[in-house]
Amino acid sequence: MRENVLDVLMYLFETYMDYDIEEEPDRNEMRDELEQAGFGDLEIDRALEWLDGLTSGQEAAAKSALTERATRIFDSVELTRLDSSCRGFLLYLEQLEILSTSQRELVIDRLMALGNPDIDVEQIKWVVLMVLFSQPGQESAYARMEDLVFDEATCALH
Repeated sequence: MRENVLDVLMYLFETYMDYDIEEEPDRNEMRDELEQAGFGDLEIDRALEWLDGLTSGQEAAAKSALTERATRIFDSVELTRLDSSCRGFLLYLEQLEILSTSQRELVIDRLMALGNPDIDVEQIKWVVLMVLFSQPGQESAYARMEDLVFDEATCALH
């Protein structure tokens, strides 16, 4: 079975999002659960590192002095991995006020940390949900993003 980091993260997200957890789950328990689910050690390690980066990225974003009117210039690596539809989707989420500029930066950072050579809009949706879910006070933005993700999925089925 060939999984990537996002598969592991999605599994964790879907497993823990339904629980009203006050404290962070024990890493050893998470590791055991992921191993029992069939994920490999490398993917588990990378997913746990990704989660650590999410926490440190939030701390950095809180200290950041980004203005809401700043224009985002993508570097060459980001341009290679985030095609125009991905960049457009991020801008769209900002315009809908689902993402702030600091959240956008955190999402881009976490997308780059996935290690996937090609990132698509579906991956962005999941990372945005994870970022919003992990931040206190973002329940409204999370609900709007969740509606956006699942309404599009429902429309695609018709």
